[in-house]
Amino acid sequence: MAVQQTVGPDPYFPDNGDSRYRVHRYELTLDYRPGPNRLAGTARINAIAGRAPLTEFQLNLADFRIGRVRVDDRQPHYTHRGGRLRIRPAKPVRAGAAFTVEVHWSGNPKPVASPWGGLGWEELADGALVASQPIGAPSWYPCNDRPADKASYLISVTTPSAYAVVTGGRLLTRTTKASTTTWVYEQSVPTSSYLVGLAIGKFQTVLLGDPGPGGVPQHGHIPAQLLPEFSRDFARQPAMMELFQELFGPYPFEEYAVAVTEEELDVPVEAQGLSLFGSNHVDGARGSERLVAHELAHQWFGNCVSIADWRQIWLNEGFAKYAEWLWSERSGGRSAQQLAASAHRLLSALPQDLRLADPGRKSMFDDRLYERGGLTLHAVRCALGDDAFFLMVRSWVRLHRNGSVTTAAFVAHVARFADEPLDGLFEAWVYGAALPPLPMPGTRAAV
Repeated sequence: MAVQQTVGPDPYFPDNGDSRYRVHRYELTLDYRPGPNRLAGTARINAIAGRAPLTEFQLNLADFRIGRVRVDDRQPHYTHRGGRLRIRPAKPVRAGAAFTVEVHWSGNPKPVASPWGGLGWEELADGALVASQPIGAPSWYPCNDRPADKASYLISVTTPSAYAVVTGGRLLTRTTKASTTTWVYEQSVPTSSYLVGLAIGKFQTVLLGDPGPGGVPQHGHIPAQLLPEFSRDFARQPAMMELFQELFGPYPFEEYAVAVTEEELDVPVEAQGLSLFGSNHVDGARGSERLVAHELAHQWFGNCVSIADWRQIWLNEGFAKYAEWLWSERSGGRSAQQLAASAHRLLSALPQDLRLADPGRKSMFDDRLYERGGLTLHAVRCALGDDAFFLMVRSWVRLHRNGSVTTAAFVAHVARFADEPLDGLFEAWVYGAALPPLPMPGTRAAV
């Protein structure tokens, strides 16, 4: 059963999101012209008020021109500044009541500023790309931008017909009229705002493997000139999908897509049902295969099972990092133990002032968090043994499917599968800063 966490403002991003209500569904109708980088959109947002009447609320939206705002078809009072659209309905929304917000906006989308550079909508040389983690979603649509507020999406994008549109979910229709084509996608599974990815470009689409009866359709969308290299680099993704379903449980969505841009990206980025890679991740030599595994694993950890707030990010990245090691171990590469030893050597030479349970905003994407997260899961595996560990992981995904979680919830969950208390393990690996000894198989304490 999915668990929706009710939390206040995110301590890392207090200006993003509004915990006084939750969104049930977004219906986005967009028109994008790549040449002038012009976006016009309409959002219809179906939401539910929290435990108190809503006399006002906010959506996050970047610096666009607002054409119209309605709440339940009535004109509210609103202000729009600093990335926040503050709305005061003409009539307060009753506690627990459903309501609908309609917003029309237009302008030239651009990334929103962050400590990690621009995030969200990025204009490319010939197209556009949206990678929003953690706070880039308002760069292109109005949203309640907090990871625990998960909603379904219907997204319609009209572009010149030379361009293809790729987003997560199922393609319902593709309709061409004159010189434009409208692409309509449905993402029926609850999705965090930052996980709505988008790629607009001139792509060739290929099927990755044969899903067969009951299998998961997997497609690649790539520039034609990169197809030979892509075909080798992503050839083993169907085998990854099979392995991760064995280890983590059934793939949680209807389809999985990979989009590759003609431009380079610092790192690939996950979205729900979609992963975005740069041309530099396609070399024809499987040089980025661990990242292919990493992004696929996020579909279970981060996307299906999401975090209640950004303090918990190690639950996303630690699992994705450990999935890299599991794929290596099961595909003829180095074992998880060997990779854990390498990570431990790396961390031992770096500052030991990071705590997984609350790394701080500055360190939430620090490489140490990824490596230590993977090591923590390896320590749990060593303490539980393989059978109990993977049973625990599959149960974690099943119990929290489409919901949001915390570190405390994970610690409590692991305890159900342990023969003896693991308080010391988590105190050392998750809540402490000093690096514990390398975990070894069969070491019950693993600290």
